[in-house]
Amino acid sequence: FWFVPSVEVKIEVVIPEKERSKEEMSPKGKASPLIYKVNGTARHYHLEEHPIASNPYHNPKDMVEASVCHVKDLENGQMREVDLGCGKALLIKESGEFHAVGHKCPHYGAPLVKGVLSKGRVRCPWHGACFNIGTGDIEDFPGLDSLPRFQVKIEKEKVYIRASKQVLQTQRRTKMMAKCISLSNYNLSSTNVLIIGAGAAGLVCAETLRQEGFSDRIVMCTMDRHLPYDRPKLSKSMDSHPEQITLRPKEFFCTYDIEVLTEMQVAAVDIKSKIAVFKDGFKMEYNKLLIATGNMPKALSCKGKEIENVFNIRTPEDANRVVKLATSKNVVIVGASFLGMEVAAYLAERAHSVSVVELEEVPFKKFFGERVGRAVMKMFENNRVKFYMQTEVSELREQEGKLKEVVLKSGKVLRADVCVVGVGAVPATAFLKQSGINIDSKGFIVVNKMMQTNIPGVFAAGDAVMFPLAFRNNKKVNVPHWQMAHMHGRIAALNMLAHGMEISTVPYLWTAMFGKSIRYAGHGEGFDDVVIQGDVDELKFVAFYTKSDEVVAVASMNYDPIVSKVAEVLAAGRTIRKRDVE
Repeated sequence: FWFVPSVEVKIEVVIPEKERSKEEMSPKGKASPLIYKVNGTARHYHLEEHPIASNPYHNPKDMVEASVCHVKDLENGQMREVDLGCGKALLIKESGEFHAVGHKCPHYGAPLVKGVLSKGRVRCPWHGACFNIGTGDIEDFPGLDSLPRFQVKIEKEKVYIRASKQVLQTQRRTKMMAKCISLSNYNLSSTNVLIIGAGAAGLVCAETLRQEGFSDRIVMCTMDRHLPYDRPKLSKSMDSHPEQITLRPKEFFCTYDIEVLTEMQVAAVDIKSKIAVFKDGFKMEYNKLLIATGNMPKALSCKGKEIENVFNIRTPEDANRVVKLATSKNVVIVGASFLGMEVAAYLAERAHSVSVVELEEVPFKKFFGERVGRAVMKMFENNRVKFYMQTEVSELREQEGKLKEVVLKSGKVLRADVCVVGVGAVPATAFLKQSGINIDSKGFIVVNKMMQTNIPGVFAAGDAVMFPLAFRNNKKVNVPHWQMAHMHGRIAALNMLAHGMEISTVPYLWTAMFGKSIRYAGHGEGFDDVVIQGDVDELKFVAFYTKSDEVVAVASMNYDPIVSKVAEVLAAGRTIRKRDVE
């Protein structure tokens, strides 16, 4: 940025020379194939089939320049969404300097002008992703892309922005990545980095390695038949097809030489020989290993659990099939978990009836507290969802092989054409029991602040780990949420490259039901009081969860961007006292 007396502010997309040359550089030797199995058949895609698009910033006709305001229109610490004629940008003034970046969060398109600006970064008001205002780089998750950065210039006291039309319309930027130097000399059964699991943690790990210039072989393997996809949407948007929720297209994996083995399950890990043994007998040597296998849903233990039309929502096919079978039929959801309640909300308008069976007396009581839980329950009841609380399923009954009734221990019999089970999950780590990798009594992989296990070169990330949570005095916790899995993957990748990076992020999650969202930041496990501002019954509130005298978590509905503000305060290492929010 430069400041000239009597000038205006302009914004232009800038690629540093180092990164520009990296982007234009073609890979040496033969590019690695992406191995993507469909219905058991391996298909190979080569980089040559997907040439990288030429640099869009070189075309002068693509550029637009506009005067957006006077220099005095913005105070320090202010943000403004400005229109450049063919798209918008976010103009920010901090410490006397102007910055301009994309105005929408690349994750789900939230307007960043409604977010929180703090010490050189803006935090999304919806899901807490953070972006550096100087570079546009993503610094906290969820999401994979960074913001485009535009050039700002001041002439005659006016602020100008110069930008690419194409970038203004896309509102996202993929950080520059290295490519594999050559795989032609490698043994197919050996890799430098092996990633077990292809969720958010695994994908972010692979991308971070490439962003940091790592150019050796990376192999991801997954039991799923699909490339990595947006798993939270399985219960929030149940009729989404895999191609609609994929996190990256096939071409992306080809371009950056990230190999994905689908429908491949690791059965054992030999840490001494550094070999992963697959269920089909295939063996792969590795140098560095990331275990990011996530959770497996718990099944019901009652009589009739094997009957047709009883589902765990694990894949897009599961979710699609439930929607199809539930339309105009009777649905029973077992478990008022996040997944169970989101499925209930999604099916409420489509099904003839939706019933929820739960052991607790109030949904989300342990997580959100009784008052918030009851308000959520009332919202569901107002949308024709029936609750059967403080009971559980004793039997599933069939007729001609298909589900007909759900019998409760209370004696109540519910008509049911479809049953969705959402009674929790267990870490998918059974294959590691004899490995020597440290696993606790519940099956969670224990890691340190660098996401390292007790075995050198072996890292773990995502839903299956217990890790030290910085803002809770490094208490070992399990946080099975989307945002945290992203950060775990990034930290693991940086430490594979010996960066010595410790995890310090604040957990951030959300749930969406009937068009309304509850946002949540922190870690409220063990809270002993809840301080509520606003009106819970009107679903416009903020709830602060306290332990002793300290706020350890916050939840809100229709109160943006309060959760992002609290997350930013906690991330800065500051303590919020109970008296501050009462």
